[in-house]
Order: sequence, then C-alpha cells, then structure tokens
Amino acid sequence: MVTDDHAGSSNGLRPHTAAPPEDHRVNLLAEDPSDRRQERADAARNRARVLEAAERLFSERDPRTVTMRDIARAAKVGRATLYRRYPDPAAVAVALLDEHERILQDRLISGPPPLGPGCAPTDRLIAFIEAMLDLVDRHLHLALRAETGASRLNTGAYRFFRSHVRSLVREADVGSPEAMADILLAPLAPDVYEFQRGRIGLTKAEILDSLTLVARRTMTVP
Repeated sequence: MVTDDHAGSSNGLRPHTAAPPEDHRVNLLAEDPSDRRQERADAARNRARVLEAAERLFSERDPRTVTMRDIARAAKVGRATLYRRYPDPAAVAVALLDEHERILQDRLISGPPPLGPGCAPTDRLIAFIEAMLDLVDRHLHLALRAETGASRLNTGAYRFFRSHVRSLVREADVGSPEAMADILLAPLAPDVYEFQRGRIGLTKAEILDSLTLVARRTMTVP
C-alpha cells in the first residue's frame, strides 16, 4: 500500500513543487540614481545662486566686509549649504576669480604671441603685465577678497604666474629668476593697485607705463 507521503511517486517521477513566489521586496537602503541626479542638479543650482549673489555683493561694497551670512542671505540658501562648499568669503571670491585666471593661463600656454609663445621674453613679459593689469582692473572687487596679503602667495594662480615670469627671466638670463619673479609680480597685487588708483590717483595707463619701463630695464643685461 502506498502512503499519502509517497502518493503520485509510483511512476518514478518527483512530485510537482510550486515555484517560490517572486520576491518584490524593495531595498529601502539602496540609492536611487534619479535621487543622485536630482541632488547634483540641486547642488549646481545652489552653487550658481551663491556665486551670482556673492559677485553682486563684492561689487556693491568693499568686498572685505562681506560675510558668509551676507552671502547666504542674498543667495537664499542656508549657511550650512554655503559652508559645505566654501569655508569663508575668500573661498567664494577665489571660485569667481578662478575662471578669469584660467582663461589668461590658457592664453599664456597656447595663445598667439606676444602673450603666448613665439617671441622674445621681454615682449612676453610686457604682454603678461598688461594682461594681468587688465584682469586686476576688471575684477578688482574679487581680487581684493581672494588675493591680498599672504593669501595671494598661496593660490594656485600665483604659483602658475610666478612660474611663467621665472621662466621668462631665466630665458633672458638676467638676475636671479627666483627673486625676480616675485619682484616683478609684487606691483600687480590687488591691494597695491587699489592704493595707486584710489589713494594716489594714478590712472591705469600711468601704472602700465611704469611697469613696462620696469620690465624692460629688468630684462636688459647691463
């Protein structure tokens, strides 16, 4: 006699077993790619709002008086959001100034002469000084917040421009390239330019003429 436990197995076939139901449970801890995209989009919008608001504030008043609270309020973002990307107002100014400095760096590397390669070091130095003076003049409100005092010497832009001037001095074979690089860049400091324009009353053309004279005499072998 066949027991119930073996019923249907007398023909040698296994009894049919139903397939387990498909698992439709959702991993609530898994990160949704659409959430990541939305987060990146939100971060990009916040960054744009912060930079736009900061540039407006820096241009409307003495940029050295602008605080993180001012920027957050003008951008309509929380201060925690602001601090997540920028530690202080100077860092915001650096981000704004960075794009303008990158354009100049590209022109020095691969642009046409006299700013780019292909002519005498003296001519390249004078072209660089003129371009730097234009940059400082146009974006003085940013440069005053981002690149004054010792902080200027620690920026990537200063290191790049210092390397450029040093190589030109070395090519001209005059003086110590290390010392001359800083000496030639010192008059281009934003606070020096502000002092000459605002306190002394010099014009941009007068400053450029004097810096050009310094460059020519510096790059001439005695």
